Amino acid sequence: MPSPSPAAVTSEMIARALAQYQIAASPAQVEQVLLYLKLLLKWNDKVNLTAIRDPLEILHRHFCECMFAAESVPIERGRLADVGSGAGFPGLPLKIIRPELEIFLIESNLKKATFLAEVIRELALVKTRVIVGRYEDLGEELTPLDFVCSRALGEFEAFLKWAASATLAAKRVVLWVGGRDLEEIRRNTLWTWREPISVPQSLRRYLLVGERKP
Repeated sequence: MPSPSPAAVTSEMIARALAQYQIAASPAQVEQVLLYLKLLLKWNDKVNLTAIRDPLEILHRHFCECMFAAESVPIERGRLADVGSGAGFPGLPLKIIRPELEIFLIESNLKKATFLAEVIRELALVKTRVIVGRYEDLGEELTPLDFVCSRALGEFEAFLKWAASATLAAKRVVLWVGGRDLEEIRRNTLWTWREPISVPQSLRRYLLVGERKP
């Protein structure tokens, strides 16, 4: 069944939604979100990018929750790797709201990587690169990294060990996680964990930030 029309979402609705998450966006950034949303809905009929089909829910769950980290972590500038990027979350929304960031989108699925390249081209994003492959195989080509982020990763132990490795030496890791995963992740001793940040308008979804130990 085709996805709902993106016409259901307007620039005004996007600006209001972002404001609910304490995100200040320029009119140009709002238009970038709208174009990205249209591309996502168009491609999602052919490539399974997100199980969410409702444009408003996509706006809140994907765009707003990702951009929320820009203020709450905060993520302002530097080099950021988005591991298991999928449809581009959180890397591309963070790039839109923080254009100074240099972004690496790591995605092993070629069709999804092709979508990411299309979004980068259509939104005219600079310093944004798609890397097709498994994160475990990457290292020095990413360094130095200020942030390593992930929203859809289940194998936390291996991921956190990789991010903390001497080769990668990422300064911070930022995870979007459900409440049931918090304690498992915080038991990892390679990172110093901050208190979880509750994601607005969500049921037990959190931002979890770790600082790499010396």
